[in-house]
Amino acid sequence: MNVEKTLQKQQNENIFFQSYIMKMKGNQRIQTNVNFGDTIISASGGLIAITIISIVAVMLGYPMILGPMGASCLLVFAAHSLPFSQPRPIFGGHFISTTTALVIWNIFGKSHLSIGLTLAIVLFLMITFKLIHPPAAASAMVAINTEAGWGFLISIILSSILLILFSVLYNNLFKNRQYPKQWI
Repeated sequence: MNVEKTLQKQQNENIFFQSYIMKMKGNQRIQTNVNFGDTIISASGGLIAITIISIVAVMLGYPMILGPMGASCLLVFAAHSLPFSQPRPIFGGHFISTTTALVIWNIFGKSHLSIGLTLAIVLFLMITFKLIHPPAAASAMVAINTEAGWGFLISIILSSILLILFSVLYNNLFKNRQYPKQWI
């Protein structure tokens, strides 16, 4: 009886391990065609938007927002129909992430643990409130890592609003684009 339980346990462990390893193999890549014209439209939109945002960010003294906002531009112009690219997750994600980072920084200061805690809380909040926008997590990391202060939040809010407004005006100029797909 003991031998049977041991064998069953080993068999279960082998099945788990094989399944675990197979997950890492991934799926076959799906080949898609690149629409060169749409790519130029996306790149041009990103160029104009990040140029405007960079002028504002530098004027406000927070050029470090250009990394997260550049990533937001990529989503808004290259993947404008995806849920992560819509106005609510852009604004809400950047707002909640940056605010969380600044609160944690004010309470705990900057440390490896506070940076990790910030990301964990930001992930939890963005998922809970359905505000998932990956570049917003970068805003949180920049806010706490640079110890930017509360003025950083104003720069993030203003840049998010500018990006949303510009993308609404720009993306809808083109026949095959609609932005946003939903506001709320």
